[in-house]
Amino acid sequence: MSPANLKLNAFPVFLRVEGEAVAIVGNGGEALAKARLLSQSSAVLRIIADDAEAELRDFIATTGAVHVDAAYDAVHLEGAAMAFAASGDESLDRRVVEDARRLGIPVNAVDRPELCDFFTPALVNRAPVAIAIGTEGAGPVLAQMLRVRIDRMLSPSLGRLAALAASFRAAAERLPKGNRRRRFWSDFFAGAPAKAIEAGAFAEARDAAIDLLASDKPAEGRIALVGAGPGAEDLLTLRAHRLLMEADAIVYDALVPEAIVAMGRRDAERLPVGKRKGCHSKSQEEINALLIELGRSGKRVVRLKSGDPLVFGRAGEEMAALRDAGIAYEVVPGVTAAFAAAADFELPLTLRGVSSSMVFTTGHDLKGNSLPDWAKLAISGATVAVYMGRSVAAEVAGRLIEAGLSPDTAVAVVENASLGTRRRFHGTLADLPSLEGRADLTGPVMTIIGDAVAGANFERSEPLAARKCEETAPVAEGVQQ
Repeated sequence: MSPANLKLNAFPVFLRVEGEAVAIVGNGGEALAKARLLSQSSAVLRIIADDAEAELRDFIATTGAVHVDAAYDAVHLEGAAMAFAASGDESLDRRVVEDARRLGIPVNAVDRPELCDFFTPALVNRAPVAIAIGTEGAGPVLAQMLRVRIDRMLSPSLGRLAALAASFRAAAERLPKGNRRRRFWSDFFAGAPAKAIEAGAFAEARDAAIDLLASDKPAEGRIALVGAGPGAEDLLTLRAHRLLMEADAIVYDALVPEAIVAMGRRDAERLPVGKRKGCHSKSQEEINALLIELGRSGKRVVRLKSGDPLVFGRAGEEMAALRDAGIAYEVVPGVTAAFAAAADFELPLTLRGVSSSMVFTTGHDLKGNSLPDWAKLAISGATVAVYMGRSVAAEVAGRLIEAGLSPDTAVAVVENASLGTRRRFHGTLADLPSLEGRADLTGPVMTIIGDAVAGANFERSEPLAARKCEETAPVAEGVQQ
């Protein structure tokens, strides 16, 4: 089932419980676990236990929870905002569920998902911030594992920062809608107020927030040249993801998948600029001008480039244009297609005693009359990663063999590196010309040549020369950096 078809059977909501009664029926450990969870809220706990175990009695005495020391009766649920059947006895739990539903009270039966109106999540508590993790009862252990990971990621001071933010909400609402208001909150949560809260300086944090409100300094635009990786969204760096969430505008190439663009803020402006072989919707000069225009308007821009922006991404031209225009920018590296293709093949790009250097190049470098320096490196044992090489595969192979590289040199070819749709092929340099006849290859192709390639795992790959197409359809070859 595709992610788009996955539907939640239980929709997560946050229920107001301040001052409300929450009823828990049970004498032992299950009731105690729910009571401890609910004690993180401002609800009034009502524990119905006629024979409470010692640890549960200690909890009641310590927390001031209401103890109904009597055999369960439906009247004990009346007025509760929600109820928990945690007796461990199936017949009693079913009775509690039936009574709660008759009274219109949502109910949870511990370890009995078929009886539950709602499920209790694993909770990361940074009050007033709360992160609830649920699995619809299918995997409580998984939920707890996720809770631990998320808990480690979040600063202990996050709750205090959120509380301070709440006190500034009315003042922030008086700021102009759009970029100005959004910039205030972005600077609040990532700038001086957040740093002061982290240091325990609450008064300093409040002063810094007041300064942000009063500032009439025009917003400064900033461009981030971000590597979108070879296609798989989970190969995006954490920094790239953060910048996407902060961006006012996202400028992206044709080979950047929609799934990565969608990781940006929902209301960010999205600007496709093409940049695919044979189909450029905007020239490089037009893209440079667009980035400058967005930067001068004070926007935070993410310029998404397939792979790594510094590897055949023409980032040098964009950086030069931004420098000349006085626009601030930064570069965020991405996983280049050569690394992704090597990973798909479990292929060592360098191998002790075999290859100690590597070359990134394009097949079009062989178009001239003189042999480029990288070809000489290939002959001396370097691993060569060829981008955009499908349509000139025969010329690449011919020139390298002519220069002295053995026709038996190992070759690995990957279409759509890193993606679930990837296809892998293996062979030798002598087989490489057959790549030009593969009209069935419509995605970006990466070719890796060298003796180190022989150490790859070819179990899930096809022989390169196994299929030769008599007709070659014109296929737009993308630049998967």
